[in-house]
Amino acid sequence: MSKLAIRTVLFSMLGNAVLAGIKFLAGIFGNSYALIADGIESTVDVFSSLLVLLGLKYSARPADENHPYGHGKAEPLITFLVVAFLIISAFTIAWQAIQNIRTPHTLPSSWTLIVLGAIILWKEISYQLVMNRAKKIMSSSLKAEAWHHRSDAITSIAAFLGISVAIFGGEGFEVADDYAALVACGFILYNCYGIFRPALGEVMDENNYEELTLKIREISLQVKGIEGTEKCFIRKAGMKYHVDLHATVKGDLTVKEGHSISHNLKDRLRKELKELGHVLIHIEPA
Repeated sequence: MSKLAIRTVLFSMLGNAVLAGIKFLAGIFGNSYALIADGIESTVDVFSSLLVLLGLKYSARPADENHPYGHGKAEPLITFLVVAFLIISAFTIAWQAIQNIRTPHTLPSSWTLIVLGAIILWKEISYQLVMNRAKKIMSSSLKAEAWHHRSDAITSIAAFLGISVAIFGGEGFEVADDYAALVACGFILYNCYGIFRPALGEVMDENNYEELTLKIREISLQVKGIEGTEKCFIRKAGMKYHVDLHATVKGDLTVKEGHSISHNLKDRLRKELKELGHVLIHIEPA
């Protein structure tokens, strides 16, 4: 799973590096600050992807004496850094856009719309690809990486609309390009919250995995000797979910029999749910 995640991040880094160069050149020669702002975001995305890559590699390290539950918590911490990079880029773009609004400048070139159209299509494809892989391996940092692509597509759409207004409006509408950059900043900041909130929940060990809890309870009832389940606490670390489960058995069983049933239940859960890490079974008399 970690290899798939690393390949996905490398794909993002390469794509963002190429697009940053295209946006900067198109923005400079096409007189569009919205495109230059887009290029700034893509450049920041390259560095944030590097952070995600380092975080994935560190979080994939096996458990040791000091970290019996592994190093998975590094992943949401890296996500916080990615969000910080996005916020910094948004405010940088907004500040420069405001400066440009105050300064008269020439209209953008019409051919920049073709460049932006291709960029929007590519970024949306990249978003779908990375998000599908993020869901497959349950990685919060990869979801953040996917939202980088979506926010980049949004800023490109804003730039497309701004340049269109500037071109078709003619003289006096030059600042539409810069206002588009400001609108894009608002979308970026909104996406930052969407990335930050799940990562915060992961660090705080929020128990909000209803679908996984239901699967655990259903599988548990299929194990011979299990009468039912009570408490089920789940916390996520990296790409693994650690589970504390209270299961009920007949009250007249011996300690040895109850111990054997708990091991059978643990083995069954880890066999059918590959995303599980540590599983602690507490046996209760029915």
